[in-house]
Amino acid sequence: MAGHPEDVLRPVEEVSVAARWRAPSAVGGWLRRVSLNDWIALGYLSLLDTAIIASDHFGPARDRAIVEMSLLLAGFFFVVVVLIRGGWLSQPWLRALVFRLSHYGAIQIPYFFMRGFLPVVNPGSLDNELHQTGVRWFGLEPALAMEPWITAGTAEWFSFFYYGYFFVLGLHIFPIVFFSRDRRLLSELGLGLLLVLAVGQSMYLVVPGYGPWAGMPELFHTPLPHGLWWQLVRQLVDSAGALKDIFPSIHTAAPSFILLFSFHNRAYLPYRYSWPLVAVFVFNIIVATMFLRWHWLVDILAGLALALFAYVGSVYGTRWEMRYREVRGLPTVWPEWPRRS
Repeated sequence: MAGHPEDVLRPVEEVSVAARWRAPSAVGGWLRRVSLNDWIALGYLSLLDTAIIASDHFGPARDRAIVEMSLLLAGFFFVVVVLIRGGWLSQPWLRALVFRLSHYGAIQIPYFFMRGFLPVVNPGSLDNELHQTGVRWFGLEPALAMEPWITAGTAEWFSFFYYGYFFVLGLHIFPIVFFSRDRRLLSELGLGLLLVLAVGQSMYLVVPGYGPWAGMPELFHTPLPHGLWWQLVRQLVDSAGALKDIFPSIHTAAPSFILLFSFHNRAYLPYRYSWPLVAVFVFNIIVATMFLRWHWLVDILAGLALALFAYVGSVYGTRWEMRYREVRGLPTVWPEWPRRS
């Protein structure tokens, strides 16, 4: 495996952390501080806001969505680009915390808004087209083909793993984003997940659909049995789901990216031992999305392609940006926690 990217960085001159974060004297210096992550998040929020404003639907739902997304976009720009990249937020621990919360919120919060604005932006549904594409290309639709497998045991098994998506993401995102001091790990994970979620959630605007069970219930004849984990999944989707968020399957893309990230870092702890367990979870999560009738086969394939794109982008994007910033004495991509003296 290649050496740690930080080991091969050779800055032109040593620049103190305080000097790197000092307010720039020119607009060009300020703009150079804006990272790939910042630009992607700004582009993503701008795209959502523009799509809502340009929609043909008029009414309270559209008005509310415009206010919500415009405030989120303006808030992210002011906090991240002006206060943090502009060097005005000088307390190191506060700068690091606010930056992390801002980036996390820029991706997480719009998802909770989507139930309200996806029907505004694109009121249609492409469920039939997605289903027919999968059958035409592969000769079957797994959500239908697995119907004979349905028992109380299999429904609970796959419901547990579907819910396990949140454990896989949470056990990687929160420790690395909020506690890790490893620049490369933090940058790769942050950039990769940002690509998965920004690209994936933007696609919901273009390819709307409800999924097999909600979009075409007439295809199914066997109900899923009641059980603890299945009820938890149903309650979560009914209460917090965006409802038209199927293509690509982020339930496939995000954990698949985590698996690629873990395997890429298998020379280091804990990934040396955790990646096989992650692989088991990811396989079962992907099957669960179809077994529980949330996704069509083409949603899954699009999710896998998105995971691979995000993985490649995160590795090479991080490698380029770390060198670019170090050579020019720019602040790090992610503001670092102050070290204990």
